[in-house]
Amino acid sequence: MDRVYEIPEEPNVVPVSSLGEDVIRGPNPRFTFPFSILFSTFLYCGEAASALYMVRTYRKNNETFWMTYTLSFFMFSSIMVQLTLIFVHRDLAKDRPLSLFMHLILLGPVIRCLEAMIKYLTLWKKDGQEEPYVSLTRKKMLIDGQEVLIEWEVGHSIRTLAMHRNAYKRMSQIQAFLGSVPQLTYQLYVTLISAEVPLGRAVLIVFSLISVTYGATLCNMLAIQIKYDDYKIRLGPLEVLCITIWRTLEITSRLVILVLFSATLKLKAVPFLVLNFLIILFEPWVKFWRSGAQMPNNIEKNFSRVGTLVVLISVTILYAGINFSCWSAMQLKLADRDLVDKGQNWGHMGLHYSVRLVENVIMVLVFKFLGVKVLLNYCHSLIAVQLIIAYLISIGFMLLFFQYLHPLRSLFTHNVIDYLHCICCRRQHQERAETSEPSCEAETRQSIV
Repeated sequence: MDRVYEIPEEPNVVPVSSLGEDVIRGPNPRFTFPFSILFSTFLYCGEAASALYMVRTYRKNNETFWMTYTLSFFMFSSIMVQLTLIFVHRDLAKDRPLSLFMHLILLGPVIRCLEAMIKYLTLWKKDGQEEPYVSLTRKKMLIDGQEVLIEWEVGHSIRTLAMHRNAYKRMSQIQAFLGSVPQLTYQLYVTLISAEVPLGRAVLIVFSLISVTYGATLCNMLAIQIKYDDYKIRLGPLEVLCITIWRTLEITSRLVILVLFSATLKLKAVPFLVLNFLIILFEPWVKFWRSGAQMPNNIEKNFSRVGTLVVLISVTILYAGINFSCWSAMQLKLADRDLVDKGQNWGHMGLHYSVRLVENVIMVLVFKFLGVKVLLNYCHSLIAVQLIIAYLISIGFMLLFFQYLHPLRSLFTHNVIDYLHCICCRRQHQERAETSEPSCEAETRQSIV
């Protein structure tokens, strides 16, 4: 939690006074308006308000079943969001009754947003003044293809504002994959079954979809940030646009396929979906058990083994929620202190998308051949083809990002084309080996004769 990512955006703008042979002094970091904090708070409040409105509407119409699920998804994600913010800011060890009360009534993001805005205004008023308390932060940076180690002085106020930003990034992921994904899937299912889209449900669907897309985009950024923690990373507008298109197509196609599959089989689809989720949930624990490693005891200071276990279970649930709807962009490794495998893992990525593509094709075929006429005047075959094409296009944007737009692609030992070329070479080698074996046997027989 002590890492700071609020460092200068321009690597070449700096007067460099050498601190040593390999370390360069960078300029003082600039603070920017916390747009991401405001946007995350807006999404949280908008989704909460629309969910509560739909709960009231379902209750008024005596639709108890729909009301219960809508309220459950909202409450679970909201509670996890409050716990995330409390954990990041370590409020349990501080005397802050107002903040804890706001978290208790599920308005923690609002009070945290106000704190961040007050901190920003304080920095804005003191712009140009030196802070009495500073700390040093070192990051590697790639300049003209060369690795340079740069050091910055980071003030206490800027560090606090950076902690708020990092807390809201994690909060947005919790909200997206533990709340917005099930909420969006369920509301689409209800819309499909009821064949009507009231305004309140449409607003809830829009907020959930934006939240999921934003959370998935942040998932990519945080994955790069965690894997390359020693480097200063900058994502330009083109990279962010590519990630957004990739994630939007991937998540929307996946969730619509799940909804159509569930609407076709109804209760018969539940065992398949639950089994799918449980496999993802227990995969990291099975690998951890097979490795024979000990449980990490230094995830956070002053944590007992029970506290560490609770954190690991929470991270695993989030990891399963992400991988159920899209690729998590990292692989969980419970035996490591950072809890993630920092390798590139092309094989893991290829396996995930291969399995998900097969799953999506099977579910689309079930909908095509067994589904009822859920959409009037619309061909099931056309729906199926469009969904699969959308998913394939998302994979194309993913490959485009890793091949040409990844900010640290020069550090890859192998890129996407190398991996695909390696697979093709293996297949060609196997085919040559299979064709050469009969000829060798024939030559041996001729020599014997």
